[in-house]
Amino acid sequence: MSRVLDVSASGYYPWLERPLSKRAQEEMRLEVEIRAAHKRTRQTCGPERLQLDLAEHGIQAGVCRIKRIRKKLGIRCKQKRKFKATTDSKHTLPVAENLLNQQFEVSRPNIV
Repeated sequence: MSRVLDVSASGYYPWLERPLSKRAQEEMRLEVEIRAAHKRTRQTCGPERLQLDLAEHGIQAGVCRIKRIRKKLGIRCKQKRKFKATTDSKHTLPVAENLLNQQFEVSRPNIV
C-alpha cells in the first residue's frame, strides 16, 4: 500500500496506528449531531436554522462547516411548497347558464 501511495513504509505504518486528531474526532461527533438535528427538525431546516438548533443543544459550529458536513453526508432539507389557491369563487366574470338543471338523463343523443 505504501508503494501505491508513494510514501515510505516507515511513515505509512505509524500513520495507520496514530489516533485521530482532535479536529477529526470533533468532526465525527458533529456528523452524529447534525444527523440527529436533521431528524429532530423533520428534515426541513437548512444550515442556518440547523446551526440555531445545534446551539440550543449546546453545540457550536459555523454555518460553512455545517454545510460541508451536510454535503458530505448527502443531507438535504425538504422544500415546503407554498400554498396556492386554485379556485376563486368570488369573481365577477360571467357564468354560463345551467341548461341541464341537474337532469342528466336524456332519451336520445344530442338533445341537450
